[in-house]
Amino acid sequence: MKNRTAVISGASIAGLSTAWWLRRTGWDVTVIERAPAFRDGGQNVDVRGAARDVLREMHLFDAVAARNTTETGTVLVDARGVVTAELPSDGSGGATAELEILRGDLARTLLDDLPDGVEFVYGDTIARVDDEVDGVTITTAGGRRLDADLLVVAEGVRSRTRALVFDESEVEERDLGVTMVFGTIPRLDRDDDRWRWHTAARGRQIHLRPDPYGTIRAILAYSPGDDVLGTTRDETLELVRARYADAGWEAPRILDALATSPDVYVDQLQQVRMTTWHRGHVVMAGDAAWCVTPMGGGGASLALLAGRVLAAELASTDDHDVALAAYDAWMRPLVDDVQDLPRGLTAFAYPQTRAGLALRRVVDRVMTSRAFRPLTAKLTAVAETDRSLPPLTVR
Repeated sequence: MKNRTAVISGASIAGLSTAWWLRRTGWDVTVIERAPAFRDGGQNVDVRGAARDVLREMHLFDAVAARNTTETGTVLVDARGVVTAELPSDGSGGATAELEILRGDLARTLLDDLPDGVEFVYGDTIARVDDEVDGVTITTAGGRRLDADLLVVAEGVRSRTRALVFDESEVEERDLGVTMVFGTIPRLDRDDDRWRWHTAARGRQIHLRPDPYGTIRAILAYSPGDDVLGTTRDETLELVRARYADAGWEAPRILDALATSPDVYVDQLQQVRMTTWHRGHVVMAGDAAWCVTPMGGGGASLALLAGRVLAAELASTDDHDVALAAYDAWMRPLVDDVQDLPRGLTAFAYPQTRAGLALRRVVDRVMTSRAFRPLTAKLTAVAETDRSLPPLTVR
């Protein structure tokens, strides 16, 4: 019997998880990635909730744990770097999770463990999707024509392929009003193995996080954000430098280091909400389907789960419409739980005035006190469910 065939667009966590599971269940898989080669690097992600069970099923739990970032906890600091509060980081949850890993290291772990037979096409993108009764035909910008039983769109939040299949009325792109700048900077003697987090007035955050490579991952996040899409790196950093001129703490050091950092990445946080994640022989997964942003957290966990759940539902029936509907139904409660951010969260996280900042610090101390620590820990819980994963037998 001929194997079913799938084309996956996107070689990050959602795409690689889907490739792993589909291949293990007998599919022929081709992965298309717009980057010219596999992309290492990136900032911290973590694996929580049911996604931990997925890693165990893949026999990759220990491999991911071995690549941890070395981060031991999370503390809030003032402008002098003095700790004012410590966030819960106990067990598998908390601000610093047990499975804390760089995005590229998690993706590399999945890539290295892919079963034989997964084909990769780098440096190409999907230009056209023709969905027919008996399958889907994909035409790439590079002139390739691929016929498949299924197209999985596992691209980023601003997916171009999504727009080829779904109407604007089916996709809501919600701007959260936050700009984030990520980069790797040199480690100094005064750095340690904690995630250190400083909040300044005028809606500015400064983060320093350790990595396993002897450097530091720096994040500058602020709200209201700037419209930086389409600007050059130098133009963006000039805007950010002006914004952080008097932010204090490690801001000057980070700004100077970002000027020569090899991997500066800037993003305007945007949620994606879709009324459906499937149409015909096309299905969405990961950020292209439901970007939850760092404000909600759990994107990597949901991406790992997506591949596992999709493969299980497809293996349970020959009717792909039934399978894709079941995938949607299983994943949606977890996604909705993360996307439904508390009202006023942005204003609380990014206080604009000194009075607002003082109030934020009072709340921080209360929420990290012994009495409230269990409640605070629950705020970082994602991908948690009482349901069992759909049954699946792998080859």
